[in-house]
Amino acid sequence: MTDLIDLPRPLLDVHRSALGRPWRERGAETLQAAAAIAQSHGLPEVLARILAGRGVAPPDVPGFLEPRLRDLMPDPAVLVDMEAAADRLARAVLRREQVAIFGDYDVDGAASAALLAGVLRDLGVPFRLHIPDRITEGYGPNVEAVRRLAGEGASLLVTVDCGTAGHAPLEEAARLGLDVIVLDHHGAPETLPPACAVVNPNRLDDLSGLGHLCAAGVVFLTLVALKRRLRRDGVEAPDLLAGLDLVALATVADVVPLTGLNRAFVRQGLAVMRGRGRTGLAALLDAAGLSEAPQAWHLGFLVGPRINAGGRIGDATLGSRLLLSRDPVEAAGIAAQLDALNRERQAIEAAAVAEAEALTALRLERDPDQPVIVAGSPDWHPGVVGLIAARLKERFGRPAFAFALRPDGTATGSGRSIAGADLGRAVRRAVEAGLAAKGGGHAMAAGVTIAAVDLDRFRDGLAEDLGASVGDARLAQALLVDGLLSAGGVRPDLVAAVERAGPFGQGAPEPVFALARHRVADARVVGNGHVKAQLRGRDGVAVGAIAFRAAEGPLGQMLLRRIGRDVHAAGTLTRDRWRGGDRVELRLCDAAEAE
Repeated sequence: MTDLIDLPRPLLDVHRSALGRPWRERGAETLQAAAAIAQSHGLPEVLARILAGRGVAPPDVPGFLEPRLRDLMPDPAVLVDMEAAADRLARAVLRREQVAIFGDYDVDGAASAALLAGVLRDLGVPFRLHIPDRITEGYGPNVEAVRRLAGEGASLLVTVDCGTAGHAPLEEAARLGLDVIVLDHHGAPETLPPACAVVNPNRLDDLSGLGHLCAAGVVFLTLVALKRRLRRDGVEAPDLLAGLDLVALATVADVVPLTGLNRAFVRQGLAVMRGRGRTGLAALLDAAGLSEAPQAWHLGFLVGPRINAGGRIGDATLGSRLLLSRDPVEAAGIAAQLDALNRERQAIEAAAVAEAEALTALRLERDPDQPVIVAGSPDWHPGVVGLIAARLKERFGRPAFAFALRPDGTATGSGRSIAGADLGRAVRRAVEAGLAAKGGGHAMAAGVTIAAVDLDRFRDGLAEDLGASVGDARLAQALLVDGLLSAGGVRPDLVAAVERAGPFGQGAPEPVFALARHRVADARVVGNGHVKAQLRGRDGVAVGAIAFRAAEGPLGQMLLRRIGRDVHAAGTLTRDRWRGGDRVELRLCDAAEAE
């Protein structure tokens, strides 16, 4: 593609951008491989550069561009305990036992619970679904809920997206005569809780290589194993491919790597979702105002936050109920509730984030080298601490924890990390060292409960554990740019070529393009703190750009200050089909002065 120009290094001499990063060309050393991909597969140069820059070898291009489940699906039996899980579930199906499903209150938990419950419903198996209240019950199974589910007649308890570290509640389940299956993906302790099966690709003795799956992915593989097991008994299970929309949603929203099997899950799940066959998801897409075919980023920015809003500040069961609903009227009502809760959540979050950023900025003035941010307040809602942590991580470029301090002296917190610093492992070590009462998670996100008086000890422990890895990760932080464009080259056909390399997300970064020396013709604050701009090239052609949640940050402030002046701008490309149009917009991720 003629609009793509070979990039100098360092790119545009940007050593320190608005967000404090140098800019580097991604895949400068792969130009020969890109040429081979373009020639052997007849692909546009821009697409070939993107593939080569992500390590795709020329022979692997067809499978990467069209990932198919039939090629990437493993035998579910490679997961430890899978056969035992399938056998016990099959027995419950054949005997019509009541199954209790215990999920988590986030998107992955809601989708996993709905996926399993939907199949059981189609098989005529009675089930009870329990999603814990974030504030009163906390994460994972608890003794009181287990007793209640047993008292309601359940004989089998299946935990989804939780349970791997639930020793006391699962010991109580065993005492009450409940069989237990754990379907999870979180980091596992050396000693597992008592259960018929603990299916978790991240347990220490699992060699399946499937640790990148979210919980919904693990549930899907379990249902494949169940279907195979039932077929031996002459029972035909429902079509499992119809559930890939839930697997795709959970995979994107839980920020697991979009590599291998996960790419196929998301690609094919989006195709299922576009058919609008799931009543609840269709209602939520409508409530979010999405008028085009859903893409991966819509799941993370539009759909996921609305489902999460129920678990954060409202009724934790709303998400799973919506995803299971077959009644359009009921689904529309739940979707409207979640949409309203999401707006309320945004208002709560905005006030808390402003306070957290101010507190953190003061602390970093005194100690700019602290590797991990730990902030807390009695005024922060427990349901938004994860969002606060994410904003702090984005703003200050290091792992961050935010805590809601409770009147009883405890603090419940959530953390978000940067690539290269394993937060889940650090939290598990903190629990083992007595710095936290309980906690867990994965590399990029974790949750923890501690005594409020131990916040400083917890911070010091994390700093000691993660200091070296955070230092290395921050030194390596640079904005990697896939190509240099002008506003005139930002066209729908370019976006179409780029989209073929998707879906994009964690572990599969969306291609970033830079516009050199474009004038900020206009910039203004819109919506919930976004900055919308017009960038004009030397040829007079302008392109629309938007920087989300940037109005108070350095990126937004640079754009607003430099109206009428030149900047180097970097961002990802998206198509705006509002009201039948087809315009391309730049979603800004950084900018730099261009004097």
